[in-house]
Amino acid sequence: MRAADLDLSELLTVDPQAGELRFSGARAILLDAVAMGLLRKQLIDALGAAAARAILTRFGFAHGFRAAEAARAELALESDEEWRNAGGRIHTLQGMIRLAPGADGPLSPEGATVEASYEAEQHLLHLGHADAPVCWTLAGFASGYLSCVEGRDIYVIERRCLGRGDASCLFAGRTAEAWGAEIEPHLPFFQEDRLDASLRRAAEALGRAERRLKARAETLLRTAAAGARAADPGGIVASSPAMQRVLELARRVAQVDATVLVTGESGTGKERVARLVHDASPRARGPLLAINCAAIPEPLIESELFGHARGAFTGAARDRAGIFEAAAGGTLFLDEVGDLSAGVQVKLLRTLQTREVRRVGENRSRAVDVRVVAATHRELAAEVSAGRFRKDLYYRLNVIELRLPPLRERREDILPLARALLAQAAARMRRPAPRLSPGAADRLVRYAWPGNVRELENAMERAVALAEGRRIEADDLPEEARSALPPPDAGPRDGRARTLGDVEKEHILAALARHGGNQTRTAAELGIGVSTLYRKLKEYGRAPAG
Repeated sequence: MRAADLDLSELLTVDPQAGELRFSGARAILLDAVAMGLLRKQLIDALGAAAARAILTRFGFAHGFRAAEAARAELALESDEEWRNAGGRIHTLQGMIRLAPGADGPLSPEGATVEASYEAEQHLLHLGHADAPVCWTLAGFASGYLSCVEGRDIYVIERRCLGRGDASCLFAGRTAEAWGAEIEPHLPFFQEDRLDASLRRAAEALGRAERRLKARAETLLRTAAAGARAADPGGIVASSPAMQRVLELARRVAQVDATVLVTGESGTGKERVARLVHDASPRARGPLLAINCAAIPEPLIESELFGHARGAFTGAARDRAGIFEAAAGGTLFLDEVGDLSAGVQVKLLRTLQTREVRRVGENRSRAVDVRVVAATHRELAAEVSAGRFRKDLYYRLNVIELRLPPLRERREDILPLARALLAQAAARMRRPAPRLSPGAADRLVRYAWPGNVRELENAMERAVALAEGRRIEADDLPEEARSALPPPDAGPRDGRARTLGDVEKEHILAALARHGGNQTRTAAELGIGVSTLYRKLKEYGRAPAG
């Protein structure tokens, strides 16, 4: 019997009663190629490329060695050469590769040319073009198979790769002695030492990240204002009753798998709240992926959300999963969902109703298991009334609404937030965490913060960069904050309106403080003479001693 005579219908047996598949007599399972691609991506993201390569190479080696053992027990091939060739045939029958017509095996002087590789395809799908060959599992399989058949260690390396942009993959195999110095960069990936060392480094890196997160949480706790509740585990500092109610509702909502709509002005922290919902939910071990629906051109948004099939449009050179599929098992954050076009709204509604997506250019649906948290700065009810947003989609998204108040409506949060953001900015710049001077703190509370938390974060980063010492002064703040007037509703707590004289006095003294007591510059800003300013200051008991 020759290797070319091997037939899948004879090698693969199915026992429906036992729930077993057997390939060449050995227990086997079917695995989805995209799932294997996602596993590869997560290994690379979590452990790094070197550790991922070591894991996948050794997995492939074990797979190939077991395949050879099973074939030896079941098959009767006519020569050693046929046994060598059977490795490529088994690889092909298992759906991993397609050999080029007339291709030789890896041990031949020319090596084995592969026209299609599932591993290169998945790497391109999930990670894009690589700088080096990426068919690590396939090289490991060929190494394990040939090592078993030859009775000695054979190392197969990939010299060309479709995942790198080459026209085909090329695998060559030799003993370590025959390879010489050329095998040295590849040898560690076949050895347990490299894998163990990589995993140790990954564990150490995870430990360092855990310590950094713990230190960050402690910083937030230390910088929270006196009397405020502890910083939320999601990193959200909130002292005001309004924001505390939002966070309490978010934690309760997280426990049920319902769609959540987060509303509020731009910069109020909608994505942070979405992360809190994810982290407190049973899906916390899954991915949290975010997409800004307003930032992606309309012709591309459908493909980004739902994916596309190869050839669906110009430039669609390969199948591509959308973000709904990529977020499987986790949470998808749809930011600025109110900016979606009418056509995409229809498809989003269908996906939420059926929990299925249909890629652009395909006529079949794919099940998705994902929780959706949507956000918008628009008033969607008004958008529905104006005919710009679908009413049925609005109801489907608005199962539970979390409305974030703007910063001007929760002034109790300004200083705790500012202190926490100062500490974070100082840590990023590797500078000591500064304190707020009374003047700077006063300006922060006076300012209305139209850009909300995002504007405050930028202001604190600027202040850390400009501060000359360990204290943030009013002059370190942006011009808008430095020149802030008291809020319109500021006044005595007994409800009486302030007199015009009180307003004038506060305005004059604020201008004087901005200019560091310089009366000439203060008078110029106020549009009055220096003598008039002096007279006013004398009335206030603030004139310099003569």
